[in-house]
Parts: sequence; C-alpha cells; structure tokens
Amino acid sequence: MIASWVSQISYDPPLLTVAVHPMRYTNRLIEQSGCFALHLLPRSKREYLSRFKGPDPEKKFEGIDWRAGAGGCPILQDCIGYIECDVVDSIAPGNHTLFIGRAVNAKNVSEEPVLTTLDYSGSYTGKD
Repeated sequence: MIASWVSQISYDPPLLTVAVHPMRYTNRLIEQSGCFALHLLPRSKREYLSRFKGPDPEKKFEGIDWRAGAGGCPILQDCIGYIECDVVDSIAPGNHTLFIGRAVNAKNVSEEPVLTTLDYSGSYTGKD
C-alpha cells in the first residue's frame, strides 16, 4: 500500500510507526505476519502510486521483481531503499491502526530522486 503516515518514534531501539486503515488488505497482512517493510521508491516508478492504491490488492506484486526479506515481507528489487520491521505493538487510537515496528534490516540501494506525496496528484481524505 502507499503509506500516508510513517514516523520514527525511537532511535534506541530503532522503532517506526505506520498508520494503516483497518479495512485495508495490508492491515490484515501485517497482523497475520507480524512484520512489514517500508520502501523508498524512485520517482521514475510513478505508476506504482496507482498499482499499490489499485482496486485489486491481491495483484499488487504481479509482474514486479521482488524477493522475500528477512521476515518474509516482499522487498521490491527496483526500490531506492527499504526498512524491514518486526511488529512490537499496535494500537488503534482513532480510525487507523498504528503498527509499531522495530527495524531489523535496512538498505540504501540508490541515490535516485525519491517518489513523494508531492508527486501524487490526488488527495487523501482519510477514507478508505
């Protein structure tokens, strides 16, 4: 999925949080697997915005090169960098689940320009 809210919450231990709407397919995957991976995508892969926000979540990875990371999460081969996290806690303080993950593996792959929210022409209204 394209994550709207990601934040570092601790450097010792290295913890990140990601907010995921409970109706997202990804929410169930994170709950079941106990891990997640965050990717930095190159600006040249703008089409990933629609692919990972697309109507059929089970087909997100069709035709994309990826490998299983340390915890089993997909790691995209054409990403700029990634962080693999094991879930250490989750809370639902509002309409999103906050998954807190301990970074267990990370790699910077490239110095290409990063795809950001500014490259997305839509707007997130907080609805799934």
